[in-house]
Amino acid sequence: MIESVIDARRRDLGGFEVGRVLPSARRRMVGPFIFFDHMGPVDIAPGVSRSMDVRPHPHIGLATVTYLLDGEITHRDSLGIEQAIRPGEVNWMTAGRGITHSERFERLRREGGRMHALQSWVALPNEREEDEPNFVHYDTSALPASTADGARLRLIAGEAYGVRAPGPTFSPLFYVHCELDAGGRVPLPGEHAEAAAYVVSGAVEADGVSCAAGRMIVFAPGARGVLVARSPAVVMLLGGAPVGERFIEWNFVSSSRERIEQAKADWRAGRMKLPDLDHGEFIPLPGDPPPAANPLS
Repeated sequence: MIESVIDARRRDLGGFEVGRVLPSARRRMVGPFIFFDHMGPVDIAPGVSRSMDVRPHPHIGLATVTYLLDGEITHRDSLGIEQAIRPGEVNWMTAGRGITHSERFERLRREGGRMHALQSWVALPNEREEDEPNFVHYDTSALPASTADGARLRLIAGEAYGVRAPGPTFSPLFYVHCELDAGGRVPLPGEHAEAAAYVVSGAVEADGVSCAAGRMIVFAPGARGVLVARSPAVVMLLGGAPVGERFIEWNFVSSSRERIEQAKADWRAGRMKLPDLDHGEFIPLPGDPPPAANPLS
């Protein structure tokens, strides 16, 4: 049974469009997933302005999951890590008590090309919100894959269909990249309390409801639905166990409003370390004046 269908809300982020799906007025979270963005697709010309980059910014209380379909992003963080992510690979960054990072389009700036990505935030359970920050990267070859009924599946994170992906998940969840031939079928994983399917391209049907690209099907708790592709399609399957109410403000997620206020104060006062390899600029809190200097612009 389908509970709701959510349309991505498109907005321009200074050079490319992002479709924001979660949180929405219709559904704030699916399992622990509290944020879901569809970036692009967009063709980028060589020499694009650095204003398109995502400058250093902070997070607390969550893990970011970045997955590319096309292009390349260079990640740098306050742990001293620099990592390029390419199609079929996954970056899993656990913010915990606090981390800062940037996302740069350096290869695309040099060479041009298509950019197409998905970024999710996973809320951490209460007892793990203040964990030490961490970052891991996995190549395509490390992610479990399978093929059946006209569907090609790659497990990005968590556990589904009897297999487990690498990566430090802290509560039950699943996140699957699914490519479907026309007429291909894929069942929802049966072991998770909440589930959704986001249509990246093409069109699918579930429980008699057709859904085109840019829409997320949210299934009723415990539903055992099956997706059927009405054309060749790419779908992201996601969900898991709820972690409880969460507050979200700017880039911060927490079970406590007071903790978010503390994070805002820490960022404003410069108490959160910037990335070692990308500390020349940063994103101020919304409403704050811009930094006095911006040497990399």
